Amino acid sequence: MYRSHNRLDVWKLSMDLVEQIYQLTQQFPNEEKFGLTNQMRRASVSVPSNIAEGSAKGSKKEFCRFLLIVRGSLMELETQIEISERLAFVADTASILELTNTIYAKLNGLIKSLKNDEGRLTSYV
Repeated sequence: MYRSHNRLDVWKLSMDLVEQIYQLTQQFPNEEKFGLTNQMRRASVSVPSNIAEGSAKGSKKEFCRFLLIVRGSLMELETQIEISERLAFVADTASILELTNTIYAKLNGLIKSLKNDEGRLTSYV
């Protein structure tokens, strides 16, 4: 059964991001299992999860609030990706960072589309 969030490109891309983060963190040292690995996986999972939860709230205002939370989680994840590269856990994070940038831009577009010129929220689906 498909819900409205399943049709959103930003949700689909964020699901791809989760897969990529899980693959990336498999390369991390075992001592990071409960550290950076866990944090990155949780942050990535929160992106599509909050998109789905926000879309189900029934209020465009609530959906927009959840999308702002998603944006914060995405920036948290982006920081953790850069930390993992600085700590030499991974060598090349360019493609994942490009995906986070794409998701960020789509989130901004969706947030903007939810608001009209007077700041009231309009339909998103």
